[in-house]
Amino acid sequence: MKDTLAIRLDAQAPTVMQALLRVQGAIDGLGLERTLHHLVALRASQINGCAFCVKMHTREAREDGEREERLDRLVVWRHVSDFTPREKAAFAWTEALTALDPGASHAGLRAALAEHFSATEIAALTAEVAMINLWNRTQAANH
Repeated sequence: MKDTLAIRLDAQAPTVMQALLRVQGAIDGLGLERTLHHLVALRASQINGCAFCVKMHTREAREDGEREERLDRLVVWRHVSDFTPREKAAFAWTEALTALDPGASHAGLRAALAEHFSATEIAALTAEVAMINLWNRTQAANH
């Protein structure tokens, strides 16, 4: 039986979908390395429980040369040595912006980011995390 209540932005709100794709393109144009893009998108998708996005970002990461071991261990990134300090700072930022804690202070995380990223890269990473959270939520609406 076809789900007639499925939310399909491409069909039901095409101007919104086109705008979102333009925003995603602008974020991609800011130059974060593809490996980091995939890992950040995958980590946020894991937290958000978006099966569609987890599958997609895992596949895309593999296609772009990411190693299976790192993909397998992303969920425990704090406890393994597979990831660089730059990547770990990005994952901490991703988690903070994905699972919002109203009492949290992000000053320490921003300081850690500044050790590994330029101001433009931090802006790109922040936009990337915000965008994947938006994509996760549009997909999760159909779970």
